[in-house]
Amino acid sequence: MEPDYTERERYYQAQKRVKEIKGFYEHLMVFILVSIILIGINLITSPEYFWFVWCLLGWGIGVVFHGLKAFRISPSFSKEWEERKIREIIEKEKNKKTWK
Repeated sequence: MEPDYTERERYYQAQKRVKEIKGFYEHLMVFILVSIILIGINLITSPEYFWFVWCLLGWGIGVVFHGLKAFRISPSFSKEWEERKIREIIEKEKNKKTWK
């Protein structure tokens, strides 16, 4: 069941979503730029050991999760799942009250 939004609420929601996506793209750009710098520093200072991989791996995982959130791609806990769970909890609470 889709909530009935007014034009102003729809605009606010769209604006909020654009900010989330913009924030992800900014995060991604910083990640790429810093990655290039880290790779350069690593290759200049200690080319025998690629330590930059660990930095990029850790930060890269954060970028991926940020992207999933910004584009509302959730492998397990989607909005629909949240709504179903909320309804389920409300129903359980109603049933408890009727038994008392």
